[in-house]
Amino acid sequence: MNRIHSLEELENLHEECKPLLNLRQLAHDSIPSETIIEKREILVCGGTGCKASRSDQIIRNLNRYINLAGLSDKITVSITGCFGFCEKGPIVKISPDNVFYVHVTPEDAEDIVVDHLVNGKVVERLLYEEPTIKEKVKRQDEMSFYGKQHRIALRNCGLINPEDINEYIAANGYLALGKALTSMKPEDVIQNMIDSGLRGRGGGGFSTGQKWMFARRSKAEQKYIICNADEGDPGAFMDRSILEGDPNSIIEAMAIAGYAIGASKGYIYIRAEYPLAIERLRTAIAQARELGLLGENILGTGFDFDLYIKYGAGAFVCGEETALIHSIEGSRGEPTTKPPFPAVSGLWEKPTCVNNVETFANIPPIIINGPSWYNVLGTKTSKGTKVFALAGKINNVGLVEVPMGTALKEIIYDIGGGIQNGRKFKAVQTGGPSGGCIPASMLDIPIDYESLNATGSMMGSGGMIVMDEDNCMVDIAKFYLEFTVDESCGKCTPCRVGNKRLLEILTRITEGKGTEQDLIDLPELAETIKDTSLCGLGQTAPNPVLSTMKYFMDEYEAHVREKRCPAGVCQSLLQYHVTDKCIGCTKCARQCPVSCISGKVKEMHVIGQDKCIKCGACMTACPVKAIIKR
Repeated sequence: MNRIHSLEELENLHEECKPLLNLRQLAHDSIPSETIIEKREILVCGGTGCKASRSDQIIRNLNRYINLAGLSDKITVSITGCFGFCEKGPIVKISPDNVFYVHVTPEDAEDIVVDHLVNGKVVERLLYEEPTIKEKVKRQDEMSFYGKQHRIALRNCGLINPEDINEYIAANGYLALGKALTSMKPEDVIQNMIDSGLRGRGGGGFSTGQKWMFARRSKAEQKYIICNADEGDPGAFMDRSILEGDPNSIIEAMAIAGYAIGASKGYIYIRAEYPLAIERLRTAIAQARELGLLGENILGTGFDFDLYIKYGAGAFVCGEETALIHSIEGSRGEPTTKPPFPAVSGLWEKPTCVNNVETFANIPPIIINGPSWYNVLGTKTSKGTKVFALAGKINNVGLVEVPMGTALKEIIYDIGGGIQNGRKFKAVQTGGPSGGCIPASMLDIPIDYESLNATGSMMGSGGMIVMDEDNCMVDIAKFYLEFTVDESCGKCTPCRVGNKRLLEILTRITEGKGTEQDLIDLPELAETIKDTSLCGLGQTAPNPVLSTMKYFMDEYEAHVREKRCPAGVCQSLLQYHVTDKCIGCTKCARQCPVSCISGKVKEMHVIGQDKCIKCGACMTACPVKAIIKR
C-alpha cells in the first residue's frame, strides 16, 4: 500500500476501489430481466456465529467447486461481516442476483455452484421461509426481517470484507475524515453532531455533540478519545458485530472525534472474549497506519492521531466510563463520583471523551451527508436509528436497526417474525440487566429513550429479550439480579449489600418460602438502592424487580400466597400429576429415578408427591402426554 498524502489522493483511491463493490451494489437495485449477468460474487458471512458453524470451510468448498467447473474467472467468493440474521446462519448470498441462502453447510457448496451458478436453478431447500406465511423467499430485499430496517450503523456489515481497507474506502470510507480535516473546523464538526441530535448509544443517551464540546473547551496539552467496546449485557452482540464487520468505520470516527476535541491518541477498550473483533481491529489499524490514515500528518493536514487496543477482562462494571478509564490506567475497574466528568478530567486526569461502538459507527455518514439527513429520522428527542440484538422466544433472532420511534410491536412481529412455536407473547426485556420488562399491553409504544424510561425500562445498549407465556417473571427478575450481584464491584454498600438482599428475597419467593412482608420489602429496598448507589450499575440493577412487580404482581402473589408458579418454571413450587389420559404403559415409572410412581399395567398411575424430586423425567417419557406440571 502506498501512503496517502492528501484528500485528492484519497478520492482517487476511492474511485479506483469502487468497482470492488459493483456486483454487491447491483444486488440492491432492480436488474432488468433481459440483463445478461456474466460475473457473480458469492458473499459468505464471516461473523463469529457463522465461523463457529464452519463458514470458513464453506468458502473453501465453494472455491473448490468453482475451480472444478472452470468458473474461477467469472465467480469470486468473498468474506463479509455479520448479515445480522444470526439465527439463520451460516448465510451465503449471491450477487447481483440477491439470492439469500440460510443454514448453509459445507456440504451444500456443490449444489450452490452446480445448480445455481452453472445451471441457473435456485437451491430451494436453502431459501428462507417466512414464518408468518410459510413460504420460501428468494431475495434478501423480499424478506420481512430486512423490510423495515434502516441501516446506518450496520451499513457495511454483510457488504464489505472487513479485512480489506480498500473495500471500506470503496464504500466511501475515510471520505468523512478527509472532509472534516480539509473543509471543517473542529467547532464545525461538533456543531454537526449537535445538530444531528445523535445521542450516546451506550445506554446513557447523552448528546454526543455536547460531550465533545465540553472536551473541546477543556484546556490541556494531551486529550484522549476512548471507544467503549466492553459489551457486557446478556444477549447483546451489537458492538461485536460492528467491530467484526466494519472496524474501519470506528477507526475513522475516532479520528474525527480526535480532531474535534483536540486529541491525538485514542484507545479501544474491548473485552478479551472478542478474539475475532480484536483480530480484525488489529488488521484494520495496521492497514490504516500503512495508508497514512492513522499516525502523523494525516492527509497532509498536520493532524496527528493514533489508536491503541486495551483488553478488558469481562467485568460488566467496566462499561461505566470512569471504571473503564481506571482499568485502562491499570487500576481496579471501579467507578468514581462525578463531577469531575471525564470530559474535564478523565484518562490520566486529562480531558477524555468516551463513546461506545454504535455511537462512533453513526459519525462518518453524518459528516458525509450532513446533520439534517440524520435528524429527519426518529422522534423529536430521539434522532436517527438504533441497533437492537433481538433474542429470546422470537422466530427471527438477530441484529436489527430501525428508526427511533418504531413501535415495539413492529420489531417483534414484522421484523422478528413473531413468537416461536405459536406461543403467546408475554413480555420483552430491553436494556439488559439495567432495563425492565415491558408487558403485552404496551406493545404499541414507540422505541425511544423517553418512552422506554416511562415504562420503567430503558434503551440501554440495545439488548431486546423476548419472553413468552412459559417464562416466569419472578424467575426472570432473579436471573438478572444474579448477574448484577456477580458483576458488582463492591465499592458502594447499596449495590454490594442491597442487591444481595434483593436476590435473597427473590430466591425465597421462587422456593416457596416467600412471605407477605417480602412483597412489601422488595420495592422499598429496590427504590433505596436506585437512589443511593454510586454508579449506573447499582442505580439500575433493581429495574427488573420493579418493572416485573409493576406489571406482573399477580405472579409474585401466586408464588407467595398460593405457593404456585403460574408459568411452571420455579422447580420448588412444581407438582407433577398423572391425568386420565394415562394408558398404564409403565414407562414413566421405569424412568423415575426415585421410584415415586405407582400403578399397574394398563391402569392409571399415581405420583407420590412426598418423594418426587420434580426432575420431569416422567413427563418426558410419557408417550401420550398424560403427565402435566402445575
